[in-house]
Amino acid sequence: KMPGEEEVRCSVAEDAALRQSLYSSLRWRASFAPCPIHLWAGPRAGKMPGEEEEEFYVRYYVGHKGKFGHEFLEFEFRPDGRLRYANNSNYKNEVMIRKEAHLTQAVMRELRKTIEDSEILKEDDSHWPAPDRVGRQELEVVCGKEHISFTTSKIGSLSDVQASKDPEGLRVFYYLVQDLKCFVFSLIGLHFRIKPV
Repeated sequence: KMPGEEEVRCSVAEDAALRQSLYSSLRWRASFAPCPIHLWAGPRAGKMPGEEEEEFYVRYYVGHKGKFGHEFLEFEFRPDGRLRYANNSNYKNEVMIRKEAHLTQAVMRELRKTIEDSEILKEDDSHWPAPDRVGRQELEVVCGKEHISFTTSKIGSLSDVQASKDPEGLRVFYYLVQDLKCFVFSLIGLHFRIKPV
């Protein structure tokens, strides 16, 4: 940084108006001297003023036990913004991949919005296919005072969804899982610059 310049540290979780004001100021200053922007969030990004302290947690697991042992994919988003990812495949003696990253509250809010917009919290897994030898899936979500924990078999395609006793509810689960996987793979790829699977 330039002599006399101060590092600008701001959380991505700042509201849009504050960010716009900050970036406008930085652009004005940039016409005189370079001014790096350090987007920073500690292990626990603070909540916005006026936001309630509500617990939010998401965990997903899919796996099976076969001739290569216990193979699975699992990830969780913890209330403090920590993303934990594990992928275990024993095919060709592959080793388990474990990754952790800390996410800002802006990212966590997008995740929460995805969960709430899916309306998965209204579903019930009582009529979903039970886990079998093909494998099992687990989804646990804590969103404020609501807590769901779903368990079902692995879903190969939408035809499996249509053949179930609760195709509407299972379809919500199926599409949400696809969204969550894409979300996690994107975050892992961006953070570590590797392919997560």
